[in-house]
Amino acid sequence: MKKLLFLFSIILTILLHSTTKTQAQTTAAAAAAPPPAGPPNITAVLEKAGQFSTLIRLMKSTQIADQINNQLNNSNTGITVFAPADNAFSGLPAGTLNSLSDQQKVALIQFHIIPSLITAQQFQTVSNPVRTQAGDTDNGQFPLNVTSAGGQVNITTGVVNTTVSNTIYADSELAVYQVDRVLLPEEIFDPAAAAAAPAAGPASAKSKKKKGAGDGPTTSPSKDSADASSGFRINRVEMGRWVGFLVAGSFITLNLLL
Repeated sequence: MKKLLFLFSIILTILLHSTTKTQAQTTAAAAAAPPPAGPPNITAVLEKAGQFSTLIRLMKSTQIADQINNQLNNSNTGITVFAPADNAFSGLPAGTLNSLSDQQKVALIQFHIIPSLITAQQFQTVSNPVRTQAGDTDNGQFPLNVTSAGGQVNITTGVVNTTVSNTIYADSELAVYQVDRVLLPEEIFDPAAAAAAPAAGPASAKSKKKKGAGDGPTTSPSKDSADASSGFRINRVEMGRWVGFLVAGSFITLNLLL
């Protein structure tokens, strides 16, 4: 009986030890496991890539970084960002950024953001002009044209031409591409060209109207001409009646005299 009790106590001890060890291993594994990955953070992506301090500063000061992160959290359309590195901003004429108003700085950074996800392969079939967060392209103020040829992606704004030099980040929600130059929109840096684009339609219509006004007279008679012609016909009828009366009167007079 004592031997059975001794064996039972040994078995119970082994079971308790194994259970405690398993629970400890499970707890350690849970603590070591990384938390579930959330939506990407645009400033964290740029900070990890390095050499984008100017763009990060502008995104934070204009609160566009928060807007991008909110959209990534609450939308499934995705976002595409064209990111100029610090040397691209250094290539601008001295004082360019300082000369911009707060509203212009917002538009400048928004011009680098497409409110939908565009993969590297989709650059070959994208429809131009591409709509950015700076505004609608229909008014000609923020045209952005993207073309792809031979594996190279070219971008033109009407003010600058540049290329995509590197893919900084890409997943199912966010794509960030490094560009060699800052994308300068016509609306801010060439307002005369931006104003001329939507004015082309009315100017053309005005020119067409002037041309029509200078054409020769049409073959259709005017109202005045028609009235004059009608009056002339009436006068001829009246004249015929009076002649008839005079002739008839003359015959009657002659008969009476004879």
